[in-house]
Amino acid sequence: MINVLLVEDDDADILILQEAMNITEFQNRLFIARDGLEALELLQDETYPNPDFILLDLNMPKMDGHQVLKWIKNHPELRRIPVGILTTSSAERDIEKAYKNYASYYITKPSSFQELKLVVQAINDFWTKIVCLPKRYNYGKENN
Repeated sequence: MINVLLVEDDDADILILQEAMNITEFQNRLFIARDGLEALELLQDETYPNPDFILLDLNMPKMDGHQVLKWIKNHPELRRIPVGILTTSSAERDIEKAYKNYASYYITKPSSFQELKLVVQAINDFWTKIVCLPKRYNYGKENN
């Protein structure tokens, strides 16, 4: 089981993603930050296990996803954490900016629940069956 941080401000999107994860038997521990500042607080909290990967929305209050991504990638102890963008924006400028700031991938949120389940299943399969992750590497934190 791996740790996943979902950074999403929309309660409806959180519920829909959680439902899709439950249906697809998403085999990961999910932590939720409801805005960019909360995400940064969690990532700096020594008692919180750093995630193995982050799912990041772009359009959020207080600190948007682009700012969060840039902050993570500018911190040596956190920059190794893969950050995937999962957002409603399909704007080319957002896609380019995300990759410029070292996003691992960019996914536009599907419009139907059926498509979302497929995306969630693909993300789960990728991170739990395909990718090799270091054994509980804590990205600069003490053993969690």
